[in-house]
Amino acid sequence: MLKRKIMSDLHKVFEYLSGFLTEERLEKINHFALTSSAYILPVLEDVYQFRNAAAIVRSVEACGFHKVVALQDKNSFEPNIKVTKGADTWVEVEKMPLTKASLQVIKDRGYRLVAVSPERNATSLPDFSIQQPTALLFGTEWKGVSEDALEMADETLMIPMYGWTNSFNVSVAAAICMYELKQKLIHQKTPHFLTEEQQLELKIRWAINSIRSGDEIYERYLRLNNESSTK
Repeated sequence: MLKRKIMSDLHKVFEYLSGFLTEERLEKINHFALTSSAYILPVLEDVYQFRNAAAIVRSVEACGFHKVVALQDKNSFEPNIKVTKGADTWVEVEKMPLTKASLQVIKDRGYRLVAVSPERNATSLPDFSIQQPTALLFGTEWKGVSEDALEMADETLMIPMYGWTNSFNVSVAAAICMYELKQKLIHQKTPHFLTEEQQLELKIRWAINSIRSGDEIYERYLRLNNESSTK
């Protein structure tokens, strides 16, 4: 009963917000929500170059994943909107402190934590088997994945290198991993798309971001709806 009420409320919210959208934007929101996935979650350790942050957000969105967790310590995760090319409108960035406790929160959400690092008998990306929701952890530009994160990781993953250079830039590494794992999910026919409830929540967030003063319109709807329900 509660589940049906939640779904009904979400449908009503999205229906209301849809009235502020162009037909073209509404069609795109409905289309891309169907193919969105939270099966792979990029987790970033204290990325400090705003161009890298932006490039990662853009690559994540292009692969159909719409959330990033930014673990912050000395640096704030602030993507450059000129580089994201609008991808920041669609990708949710959850900011958390760079601590073991934050990594445990991610694991408690049901994700297998995989650090992208050559240490600890890392599995090569072509050989990597993705069988459950996976949080891909990327380290800082200079130091890579931290020791604390490596201790928390369930597994490590490496990208094979074929030249003198022994690593990719973090944004390039993220793009390669996200694209390759997306292909694995497709070819394996792994069910990895959002539930109906998750889709509705995503569509509501996208609608708010697509509407001028969307947050204010959404808050006004909630306030009026709450007032009418208490009468």
